[in-house]
Amino acid sequence: MAKHTAALKVGLALLALSLVGYILGPPLYWHLTEALAASPSSCSTCVCDCSSQSVITIPKALSNSSFTDCAKRDPEVNEDTEKNYAELLTEELKQREAESMEKHKRVDTALLEAKKITSSYQKEADKCNSGMETCEEAREKAEKALVEQKKLTSMWELRARQKGYRDGATKSTVKSKSNVQVA
Repeated sequence: MAKHTAALKVGLALLALSLVGYILGPPLYWHLTEALAASPSSCSTCVCDCSSQSVITIPKALSNSSFTDCAKRDPEVNEDTEKNYAELLTEELKQREAESMEKHKRVDTALLEAKKITSSYQKEADKCNSGMETCEEAREKAEKALVEQKKLTSMWELRARQKGYRDGATKSTVKSKSNVQVA
């Protein structure tokens, strides 16, 4: 038992250390790497002596000189680009608004449908409750009538017994006994 308890404590300690390492490890790692990057490196700067010409040369007739012009800022192109960007944003906003309105319509339609269904279920439930109340009233009336009928039956049985009626007697046995008494 002691071995199991010790093993459990060691396991929980390892789990706790792992959890602390998992939580605190990444922030500490990034702080350490930033600190090391900020410190001056012991490596000297590299001196590159690369030729300005590339290994593959393109003939001037095939080269596209407009490629270098692409990086330059052209005010007209920049203005058109900004206008197009604004138009695109406006168009996207309108499209999102239209989608939002469509979703809103669908939700409203679904809500109305749900209200209609709820109303019809409520009407059915009310009908059912009213039918149950009617049945309960009829059952109570029938129960009262049964009690009254039992009282009436027991009263008639008592009168019959007082007049000489016996259980199990049939008409033929009653007539033969009455004939015997008459003779």
